[in-house]
Amino acid sequence: MIITTTWYLLLAAVLFSIGTTGLLVRRNPLIMFMCIELMLNAVNITFVSIGSHLNDLGGQLAVFFVLVVAAAEVVVGLALVVAIMRRRSRTNADDLKILGG
Repeated sequence: MIITTTWYLLLAAVLFSIGTTGLLVRRNPLIMFMCIELMLNAVNITFVSIGSHLNDLGGQLAVFFVLVVAAAEVVVGLALVVAIMRRRSRTNADDLKILGG
């Protein structure tokens, strides 16, 4: 069995769908945060598979930039989520309006 680009794109679509469903259904900020990361990884799989199919390094370069943005998101977002969850043990996404001041 030969694994083609279609299989990678199908995997990325499934992962992106799982991430989108989790983001829309769950209200826990930490779970929502992980679903966004899952969606970013699905996009990375798409970039790498298309870049490999076209014999171009542009896809891998795009993945590098997406990972840099994801790392910055993890630092800032996780710090905010942990700070809020320390103040309130049972928090959901609707409680994040306290950040508005």
